[in-house]
Amino acid sequence: MSDRNPIAKIIECLIFVSETPLTIGEICNFLKDIEKKEITEAVGELERHWEEMGRSFTLSSVAGGYQFRTRPEYSQYIVEFNKEIKKFRLSKASLEVLAIVAYEQPITKTEVEKIRGVDCSSSVSVLLEKKFIEIAGRKEVPGRPFLYKTTSLFLETFGLKNIKDLPTVKEIEKIKEDFREQ
Repeated sequence: MSDRNPIAKIIECLIFVSETPLTIGEICNFLKDIEKKEITEAVGELERHWEEMGRSFTLSSVAGGYQFRTRPEYSQYIVEFNKEIKKFRLSKASLEVLAIVAYEQPITKTEVEKIRGVDCSSSVSVLLEKKFIEIAGRKEVPGRPFLYKTTSLFLETFGLKNIKDLPTVKEIEKIKEDFREQ
């Protein structure tokens, strides 16, 4: 990163202290006197800079914003060092419900249950509590059931820029095939 780009340094500080991924829009709202194009270029410069340095953490584009994240190959050391950092655990049923919501959103609980073939009230409650899904409105049918969708925390947790980054069915089949061959 050029020592001549104070805007990149300001943005770097903002991303560093933000608890959630910081979007270009949020940066623009804070740095009102700076053009969006200049901010976008500075973020690109920061991404390149952190990638080139090869540090144990990197500037990642997740959940529509930017956040410093530990490279996956070093996460085990953080967990060992700080026992307070715990990996979240979801049951197989909750993961299935989460996958259905992610791929079919917005979707009602009844529609999820039709796909799974069993009641999913408990899993929906857990996913709402952990903030992986949220209510996206109501479906315009009798009873007006809630519609559910994934949240930016879901994207952040699974390292996705947006929902379009989810693997396709073909990609999942390839992963399963590769796993069986090992």
